[in-house]
Amino acid sequence: MKKIIISTFAISALLFTTGCQDDFDTDVQDIVVTKGDADFSNYISIGNSLTSGYRDNALYIDGQNESYPNIIAGQMRLAGGGNFVQPLMADNNGGLVLLGNTIQATKLYIKSFTNGSPDIVNVTATPTTDVLTKITGPLNNFGVPGAKSYHLVAPGYGNAAGILLGTANPYYVRFSTSTTSTVIDDAVLKHPTFFSYWIGNNDVLSYATSGGSGINQAGNLNAATYGANDISDPNVVAGAIKAGLDKLKAGGASKGVIANIPYVTSIPFFTTVPYNPLTPALLGSNITALNTNIYGPLKQVLSGLGAGDRLNLLSATNTNPVLIKDASLTDYNDAIRTALTPALGLAAATLYGQLYGQARQATAEDYVLLTTKSVIGTTATGVPTGLNVYGISYPLQNQHVLTKTETATVKTAVDAYNTAIKGLADSYGLAFVDANKKMVELNGQSGISWDGVKYSAKFVTGGTFSLDGVHLTGRGYAIVANEFIKAINTKYKSTLPQVDPNKYSGVKFP
Repeated sequence: MKKIIISTFAISALLFTTGCQDDFDTDVQDIVVTKGDADFSNYISIGNSLTSGYRDNALYIDGQNESYPNIIAGQMRLAGGGNFVQPLMADNNGGLVLLGNTIQATKLYIKSFTNGSPDIVNVTATPTTDVLTKITGPLNNFGVPGAKSYHLVAPGYGNAAGILLGTANPYYVRFSTSTTSTVIDDAVLKHPTFFSYWIGNNDVLSYATSGGSGINQAGNLNAATYGANDISDPNVVAGAIKAGLDKLKAGGASKGVIANIPYVTSIPFFTTVPYNPLTPALLGSNITALNTNIYGPLKQVLSGLGAGDRLNLLSATNTNPVLIKDASLTDYNDAIRTALTPALGLAAATLYGQLYGQARQATAEDYVLLTTKSVIGTTATGVPTGLNVYGISYPLQNQHVLTKTETATVKTAVDAYNTAIKGLADSYGLAFVDANKKMVELNGQSGISWDGVKYSAKFVTGGTFSLDGVHLTGRGYAIVANEFIKAINTKYKSTLPQVDPNKYSGVKFP
């Protein structure tokens, strides 16, 4: 138990919910920081990249030092908590080396701005973190970038021999205790007195960030058959988390905090690029030719098939949606070829059928990926000039867009995961963090505010998300840490003070 002197700003922080108004005075009061019913002397964190402090598409020292578990551990030390040791990288550039080869790129940074838009590139440096250099000794952060729920209980996930085969994780290889150990077993070996457990994001995220390129494995309980971009069955996710909680409990760690999964489509990776970025200025004099040679003829054919809503003529006064391929649509390849052969000839009509049989213009219910921004307007190889411009005359492909149908599949999976996670929190008597609710608040019209600084989920300028559009900045991780602290205090009657997110780093500009 420790007594600290803090202002009513800090008291307000303890009670912080959300909103855009701050009302602080300068009175000073005594606050006694207590552990309540918990024991923070040996806190460990379990999870994936979010737990590790991953940001800017890499893991690096500064990011790790601002991981949300490390921030929480700093507050726990005020109530008897011990040291919090992380498997630190070798440098601040990020990236991994295996047998002399770079297998993970360095972090992203803003090199410059062009017309107000950030030019984001990788740091030009050679990674110095060797996967095969083992980390031994005390460890408290078991966050493994890329890990899915079932990976944490999978033997051999830290076996270096499986890295190239995709059965092992290089980040876990660095600190796994053996070639057959599991992340959970290694965590239990540390005899934790308190834990945080946040996993499940990647069970659906990789599907979403690949534009729905994977398979929805609902109903398939054999995770060994899953592809890298597949959506995990909800029972697999729940079973893996339960197995981890059972091992922690058997090892003496019965008190902790668990978090649910935010809707992945609420993060900047999906919300930054609009569905309709094609301005009249961008299209210029090409609008007439595009309408005459592509959009007009296709609109006429599709209207005759009862699918005229797939395309509209390009506007010379308003912004226009990108052209995409939607594999969920009926393929009118043959019908387009047949209808256009008299006017275009068989060869050209055949190509139109192949290119536009499942084409449509994007809508506000589709999500154009952040990485697709650099693709729109470029040319596809092997396609005749005039029909080869991505998003304009050549449809963006599956990997470029998460469609309305795919988005619904993602939401269904996340809802199922979150129902299971809340049930596990209740049945195991754990503190619970509604991370999904917090993300909704960040995406709200006003975002959230701390001491006059506003935060939102807007890319770069919102302050909470790093340059990869998926992971958080130091400020974002501080906001998450506060949500965990609030949940811990509520469940275990502790009085851990929250932190000031403004004191942590945001996006670093040149």
